[in-house]
Amino acid sequence: MIVEATQDFTLPWTGDDAAALAFVRNPARALARVRFLRDLRADGEGVRGELLVPLPGLGEVDLPFRSVLTATPDGAILTPEAISGERAWVEVAGQARLDGNALHFAFQFRAHLATPDAQGWGGAAFEKMIRAAAGRTLDRVARELPTGIMQAAQE
Repeated sequence: MIVEATQDFTLPWTGDDAAALAFVRNPARALARVRFLRDLRADGEGVRGELLVPLPGLGEVDLPFRSVLTATPDGAILTPEAISGERAWVEVAGQARLDGNALHFAFQFRAHLATPDAQGWGGAAFEKMIRAAAGRTLDRVARELPTGIMQAAQE
């Protein structure tokens, strides 16, 4: 099962251009205040961590992600890497760019969830419930991104 969400937003930036570029090219700093991420690690090649997703009947599920970071002249791009050997994981893609006194962000989340075969009405209902819960959670995650990134930018 695949569940997707996106979030595009703009934040004001009052610092200089070099500081803005350093901020968006450092995902450990830029994403440090995003509360639904756990075990966030970043190095020169990219970022990895876990996206926390509460699912009915399953509790809180951690979806690992790994993305490659590429600097661009006006910001940075996150390109997701596939994760093998996991029943559930998420692709995190994104772009951040400086445009004058603003930082523009565009994120895409694509959760891969392996569910048991839907046998009969009960299985189909369970799959529908999981899809709806995961969709709501990814939408919430996307909506909360601007606040977390803004808090990190103000530090």
